[in-house]
Amino acid sequence: MKALIADDEPLLAAHLKARLAELWPQLDIAGVAANGIEARDMFEVLRPDIAFLDIRMPGLSGLEVVQALSPEARKRCRVVFVTAYDEFAVQAFEREAVDYLLKPVADDRLRVAIERLQRASPGSAATQSDDLLLRLQALLPKPAEHLRWVRASVGNEVRLVATDEICYFQATDKYTAVFTRDAELLIRIPVKELLEQLDPEQFWQVHRGTLVNVRQIVAARHDALGRVTLKLKDRPEAVAVSRGHAHLFRQM
Repeated sequence: MKALIADDEPLLAAHLKARLAELWPQLDIAGVAANGIEARDMFEVLRPDIAFLDIRMPGLSGLEVVQALSPEARKRCRVVFVTAYDEFAVQAFEREAVDYLLKPVADDRLRVAIERLQRASPGSAATQSDDLLLRLQALLPKPAEHLRWVRASVGNEVRLVATDEICYFQATDKYTAVFTRDAELLIRIPVKELLEQLDPEQFWQVHRGTLVNVRQIVAARHDALGRVTLKLKDRPEAVAVSRGHAHLFRQM
C-alpha cells in the first residue's frame, strides 16, 4: 500500500514520515510533496492509496488538491487532512473523524488514524472524502478578497499598479520596493502586511523580506552551497531564496 505526504513544512513532513515508518512499517511512503501543485502532480504519477495532506500549502490547499483529483483517484485514495491552524475544526471532527490531524502529529492520535485507515475499504474513500470536504468547507473561513492593486507614489503622482504586473516585492529600510517589468516603485505597506492581503497562489514568500509572483518564476538555480536563487521572466536580477523557503523549489 502506497502513501503520499504533502506539507510545505519539511521538518513536520519528515516527522510524520518517520512516525508512520515506526507505527505502520508496511506502508510505503512513495513520495513527499512540498506544496499543493507538487502534490497534485505526484498523485498522477504515484497513484497513492493513502494521502496525508496539509490543508494550507502554497499553490493549492489540501482541499483543492483533492478537488482537483479525477473521480477514479478520489475513489481509490483515502485522505487524511493535517493542519496546524484550524483547531476549531479539529475539535469538531475529534468526535467522529480520524482523518483530520493536528500538527505535530502525536503518536496516539496517529495510531487511531492508522487503525481506521486499515479498516476502511478503498471504495468508501470517495464518499468519506466528499463528506469531509463539505463539512470542512463549511467550517473553514471563507477566502478573503485579495489585493489586486497597489498605490505607489512617483514624484507628485500616485500610480496604480496591478498586482498581475508586479514581478516581486522586497522590503527596504522604511518602504517596500515594487518591481515591475519596467520600473522600481516604493510603497508604504510592509511586506508582512502585503503577505496577508495578496493571493497566496500568486505570491510566495521566498525570503523574510521578499514576495515573488509565481507566474514570473522561470527557473530556480541551486549552487554547491545549497543556496537558491530565482530567475524571473521580466527582471534581469536574480532573487535570493532563504534556506527556510528553499524547499518550495526542491523539485525545480
